[in-house]
Amino acid sequence: MIETDIVVIGAGPTGLFTVFEAGLLGMRCHLVDSLTKPGGQCAEIYPNKPIYDIPAYPEIMAGELIDKLLEQIKPFSPGYTLGETAEKLSKSEGKFLITTDKNTQISAKVITIAGGLGNFEPRKPVIDDLNKFEDNGVQYSIVDPKKFQGKNVVISGGGDSALDWAVYLANGIASELTLVHRRDSFRGHLDSIDQINKMTELGTINLITNAEVVELIRSGDSLSSIKIKTQDKIIQKETNYWVPLFGLTPKLGPIANWGLNLDKNNIEVDTVDYSTNIEGIYAIGDINTYEGKLNLILSGFHEAALMAHSAFKHVFPEGKKSFKYTTVLGGIKGF
Repeated sequence: MIETDIVVIGAGPTGLFTVFEAGLLGMRCHLVDSLTKPGGQCAEIYPNKPIYDIPAYPEIMAGELIDKLLEQIKPFSPGYTLGETAEKLSKSEGKFLITTDKNTQISAKVITIAGGLGNFEPRKPVIDDLNKFEDNGVQYSIVDPKKFQGKNVVISGGGDSALDWAVYLANGIASELTLVHRRDSFRGHLDSIDQINKMTELGTINLITNAEVVELIRSGDSLSSIKIKTQDKIIQKETNYWVPLFGLTPKLGPIANWGLNLDKNNIEVDTVDYSTNIEGIYAIGDINTYEGKLNLILSGFHEAALMAHSAFKHVFPEGKKSFKYTTVLGGIKGF
């Protein structure tokens, strides 16, 4: 069994920053995440997407932000249980016990739910035998772009993720990049749309609009070609990979059965300290809800700081610890 002061469910930006704020107060954290690496959506879905609302960074790539957060919390040596989902919750003798879907058990006095919008599942297109092609040519996310080096790649979608990855892979990675979109206008940032249009004019990207993939064809165990339906014809196109990026569907998962007050898929909290209706359990970041809520990484950082000071009372009920600001001589090394 793993023992810690705070179990942080969710290793995205808000969950990682929780380790820092808790560490300043002498509390140990253990992070649990269903993804196989820390960073949440920033690392898994759009590591090369710029973020603009982080103080002191006019612009920072999502993946770089995660790297900076991991560097920041390194002095506090957090524990990690990755690739597992927090499933069961129980409490005994003043401590919570979390059991994951792989039967890992973690004991702590405080639980902080920082799981973004919950567990995410890709929105899958309705195509016959789609499941037979998953991981054999059909990918719902791009984790390692090198996998597509020299390959013929088709991306479907019209949002930021589809546009960003189309631009990225078309720049010297994929041998051929085709972007298929159901409409003739996009939902992404204007800068990304401009890049798509310019690369289409240059022939770097094959753009097919008012169209959708309707059939997958295999050769052996892997995808070999797809059929694309346009307004007036069917195009059969050879490809190594088809990446449908139609967004993600958030699901609260097993946490929905823990007895927390919910508003749809969000957890209701008290804005004094972002505590839930269960004493000792907090919810911070996009997964919580309250009047005036802003779904910003910046807001999650603020919530993590207030939560940590409240959690301290549960972890160390016997006394009050003086808080040291990070501007004192020696900085973090002085703790």
